[in-house]
Amino acid sequence: MKFSLNQKVWKKAKKIIPNGTMLLSKNPDVFLPNFWPGYFSKAKGCHIWDLENKKYLDFSLMGVGTNILGYSNQKINDSVLKAIQNGNMSTFNCKEEVDLSEKLLKIHPWANMVKLARSGGEANTIAIRIARSSLPSKKFKIAFCGYHGWHDWFLASNYKNKKELESFLMKGINSNGVPEQLKNSIVPFKYNDINSLERIIEKNKDIGIIIMEPFKDNGPNNNFLKKVRKLATKNKIILIFDECTTGFRNVFGGIHLRYKVNPDLAMFGKALGNGHAITAVIGKKSIMKNANKTFISSTFWTERSGPVAALACLKEMERLRSWEKINNIGRYIKKNLKRIAIKYNLKIEFSGYDALIKFNFYERNNLYCKTFITQEMLKKNILATNAIYVSTEHKKKYIEEYLYNIEKVLKKMSTISSDKQLKKLIKGPICQSDFRAIFK
Repeated sequence: MKFSLNQKVWKKAKKIIPNGTMLLSKNPDVFLPNFWPGYFSKAKGCHIWDLENKKYLDFSLMGVGTNILGYSNQKINDSVLKAIQNGNMSTFNCKEEVDLSEKLLKIHPWANMVKLARSGGEANTIAIRIARSSLPSKKFKIAFCGYHGWHDWFLASNYKNKKELESFLMKGINSNGVPEQLKNSIVPFKYNDINSLERIIEKNKDIGIIIMEPFKDNGPNNNFLKKVRKLATKNKIILIFDECTTGFRNVFGGIHLRYKVNPDLAMFGKALGNGHAITAVIGKKSIMKNANKTFISSTFWTERSGPVAALACLKEMERLRSWEKINNIGRYIKKNLKRIAIKYNLKIEFSGYDALIKFNFYERNNLYCKTFITQEMLKKNILATNAIYVSTEHKKKYIEEYLYNIEKVLKKMSTISSDKQLKKLIKGPICQSDFRAIFK
């Protein structure tokens, strides 16, 4: 086959970069093997240009959820460029890290102190280190529910059972390189199942930390978060909410504010800098002060552009009331996708919240359906999969363009009677959802 410039770069990348990409979620084989553009030269609003200057409308991941205000937001860019012109790093600290810390604490009155980092995995690991520093050494064990990064403390859960992470990550992840001594240090529990968490705590008296994403699939039922909070308090367990994905999409701040449940620590990332690297750990002083009992430090946590971008981003979010806009947009998209599914008698299950739409096909091979949608929408220069991270830049005309084209694709799918026939219409390999298949 004739390879595009994008594919030639991808072919080279697989030879010189382990796994081909720095982030698993951006691996082209997760989308459309042999055809996904994979590399960009420019991004603006909700459009991306590839290496051959071909323009695409992004109704997929929007930078894996990092761009609530759209790509290359001018006000944020202007703030960052001005800061860089005055110097991004020096022997001194930047005042903006103090300003951002104050702003985050104002949004979350329950918290008293802040640590800044630059990635979600770092923020999660910082929170775990601080929490463990605040506990008796015998209370080292963690109960978790969600995806919390690539670090040893988290991947250790797959030592006990190689399928422990399948509900939170992709299949086939193993614990190679993680010390086996961590084998029994972390235990998963089911979201919206308080009984499962109670049983785990009863069985494991050495659990000192509960870390979780506060919103999974369709959100908390029967006061689940309040029950988790009560259980943690009763057993003197530190409760951590990982809001790296959920933060600022449903409310201004963490989604826990909507449910009126305060954790002891919380992390924010992704949307906080609208595409610029910045994450934050916030928490109660009684716990956060114990960061002084251990060593948590990194040179590039002090660079200036991250906090500057976050401050500009928060200001623009407040001005636009972005969380309201993206949820209204998401509701409209989801409503119409449901209408189309009913119209063509397709069995589609929706999950997530309005600003982050997820859907899967049942009674059909979901990976075949996902691959076919990506393939057909790519022909129309639209990036589409079975998830949509909504941004304020998804304007009405772009939404209608997406809905018009996705309806044509779903209509075509409804006329294909079997998965076998559907597979024949896919020109390359099926998209991958198994770590082993991607990196074999």
